[in-house]
Amino acid sequence: QVQLVESGGGLVQAGGSLRLSCLASGSIFSFYVMRWYRQAPGKQRELVATISRSGSTNYADDVKGRFTISRDNAKNTVYLQMNSLKPEDTAVYYCNTEILGMDYWGKGTLVTVSS
Repeated sequence: QVQLVESGGGLVQAGGSLRLSCLASGSIFSFYVMRWYRQAPGKQRELVATISRSGSTNYADDVKGRFTISRDNAKNTVYLQMNSLKPEDTAVYYCNTEILGMDYWGKGTLVTVSS
């Protein structure tokens, strides 16, 4: 059983920055591939960023160059640094990992970007 708890969301003006955190339970966090998803009102959940066990990263096209995913295995935490935020980044952001075919999700943290 893995528990994921996101934090760091809030209200920010366009052009601003936020850093999201996701704390994971479990002693083998370093083996997890971690992902950030988001779901905007009325839209499907979409993948934003992925970080592998070795630290390699991938991003959705519309956040490349603005968002950075990172991890601290000693703290069982994955981060999403979000810069140059746009109103269209407004969404609930979810942390995710998949272990042995089972998906685990946090409850999400709301990011609202005002214009």
